[in-house]
Amino acid sequence: MSLPRSLTPNLPRFEPGTVWLVGAGPGDPGLLTLLALHALQHADVIVTDALVSDDVLALARSEARREFAGKRGGRPSPHQDDISDRLVELARKNLRVLRLKGGDPFVFGRGGEEAMRLAAADVPFRVIPGATSGLAGLAYAGVPATTRGANQALILATGHSADAETPDWERLGALGVPLVLYMAMQKLESIADALMRGGAAPDTPVAIVEDATTPRQRVLVTTLGRAKRDADAQGCAAPAIIAVGAIVALRDRLLATLLNAAPRP
Repeated sequence: MSLPRSLTPNLPRFEPGTVWLVGAGPGDPGLLTLLALHALQHADVIVTDALVSDDVLALARSEARREFAGKRGGRPSPHQDDISDRLVELARKNLRVLRLKGGDPFVFGRGGEEAMRLAAADVPFRVIPGATSGLAGLAYAGVPATTRGANQALILATGHSADAETPDWERLGALGVPLVLYMAMQKLESIADALMRGGAAPDTPVAIVEDATTPRQRVLVTTLGRAKRDADAQGCAAPAIIAVGAIVALRDRLLATLLNAAPRP
């Protein structure tokens, strides 16, 4: 895939000695932005996350060197400070450095930390937003993130934190606002219990979307009270997005003609 010539002059040059922090989206290469594709076709080195799909990486120019910097919960992973320092090191070698992240760099992607490190080192950088899995993944599963009559707000939260701080799940459960949870499969039981202690009803709809936007996408619809039990019975595993709240109930009205939900040829 290459960019149309009519668009190329209007895109910023990927200059040597700079870093582009780019969101690769949740998996489907069709969700890449033009700027993301532009970066893939001009980078000298690609520092890639674990959740960037092979289909997306296949769009990179063949001469680009790849460096793996994936972080997966519960597995040996590069330290974030080392990744940030590596970006500075590569840029100072006058390379065009593409830091490629699944989803959006600034939505639970540690892109903010990397941007601050680059700024502190006086390394020029550009941020290219990507489709975050918590919104795009739900859309592919037929769950609207917001709908008039269902919700006037939406909370994005992470079930995994590098430090001791975690969301106040009981307080979130008391709000009655739909939640979209990232990296929460390992703590699903404790999160569900805390939400219910806060006042969320056990029959609150829940959708678990595995491998969102990819041919492997699988959706389990359950309730807050049964979420852990049903997820275990169905073998649900990360990477997955979890939606909690009234927006999940809208899926039944969309599913019959939702093309995203159809098996791919």
